[in-house]
Amino acid sequence: MKVKRASTITSAFDEFRGRLEITDLQQSTVSTRQQRVRDAVESELEVLDSFLIGAYPRHTMIAPLNDADIDIFMVLGAQYFASDGQANLLDRVKRVLRKTYKTPEISRNGQAVTITFDDFLVDVVPAFNRKGGGYLIPNSVTKAWVSTDPKVHINLIRQANAGQDGRLVPIVKMVKAWNRNIGHAFVSFYLELMAQKIFDGVRISDYPSGVRYFFDKGRERIKTKIPDPAGYDDEQVNGLDEVATVSEAVSRFETAYRRAIKAEMDETNGHTGWAVDEWRKIFGEYFPAYS
Repeated sequence: MKVKRASTITSAFDEFRGRLEITDLQQSTVSTRQQRVRDAVESELEVLDSFLIGAYPRHTMIAPLNDADIDIFMVLGAQYFASDGQANLLDRVKRVLRKTYKTPEISRNGQAVTITFDDFLVDVVPAFNRKGGGYLIPNSVTKAWVSTDPKVHINLIRQANAGQDGRLVPIVKMVKAWNRNIGHAFVSFYLELMAQKIFDGVRISDYPSGVRYFFDKGRERIKTKIPDPAGYDDEQVNGLDEVATVSEAVSRFETAYRRAIKAEMDETNGHTGWAVDEWRKIFGEYFPAYS
């Protein structure tokens, strides 16, 4: 990473925000590759609709791209549906993709087929239109069909971000950088939902106070699951990933909150370098050093 230092907290956060962005070249690569994957599936199967889902279209994906998954949602014709055919459907999509992609590893996981490219992963999620709205996707582990609607997730984050004059998405990205810096302790999507709830009705004035406020309120929020706004049958999203207990999860938030408080106090007292050091403890090397 090119070293660029900052002399103020504002410039540090501005630089940090930029470092978390996917580059134009990477976006071009994603565009070309995801279209080729779609074409490969459409060459063999009837596809009624297809679109990107996940962090990429929600604009909450963070650099570097090689840490990311690009998710393609493909709505298939009803003739491929079978009540007990979750695994068979994923295997069929895998065979279709193998005809186009000979070299990359292609594997089936619980709800998608994953193509492992050198620079990033592509997940293909087959789906069916759901009676009454939304979609059904397979879960080959539980042998069930999961009701969802990822378009709702995209619309909600866009609306919430617009209501914050574009400040919410950068906050979410910074929170994800923190999560990466602590070993992916939490489910990334859960943190997005948490941020939307925490800042609902609360104005984000600047990034330092915004992330400090997130860590403050997150200490309590992390104790419970969050209802999936696009889910059906009271589907809940669990926040814990690499952390095993709620008490450990609260401790991670508490540590980040205390460091953010100290950083703000250091800045108020004129110790900008100390403040930057505290923010770097939270976010890691992607946060610029003090000049």
